[in-house]
Parts: sequence; structure tokens; C-alpha cells
Amino acid sequence: MEVPNSLQVKVKPDAREDRLELGADGIWLARIKAQPVDGKANAALIALVASHFHVRKDQVSIKSGASGRLKRLLIAS
Repeated sequence: MEVPNSLQVKVKPDAREDRLELGADGIWLARIKAQPVDGKANAALIALVASHFHVRKDQVSIKSGASGRLKRLLIAS
């Protein structure tokens, strides 16, 4: 699987399970169990993306949208 440099993600917190899937429009949909409180959902999102693309968590960062549902993430190689 090729690891993208950046991706746009729409986050749905407080879900039943953690899941990451690519939408037909090219935007990733992340369902996160964590609630959007004290950065818990952002931390869970970074862990989910790192696990999905088989990279370390410190290689994934949120470039924009940290407080919103639509985020731009960067994945360092």
C-alpha cells in the first residue's frame, strides 16, 4: 500500500468502533470511539491513521482543522 503525503479526513467522533475508509469523493472518513474532548479524538485519529498506513504515530500530524471535523493530515516518510 502506498502511503500518501497528505490526506483530507472527515472525523466522526463517539462512534462504535475505530475505522478508516476512503470515500468515493477522495476524502477519508474516520470513525473514532473517542469523544472530542481534551484532544482525545485527535490523538485517536493519529493512532488510527498511523496503524492503517503502517507508520509511526510521530510521522502523522494534523496540518489544519485540529478543532473541526474536516482535517488535513500530513504523513512524513
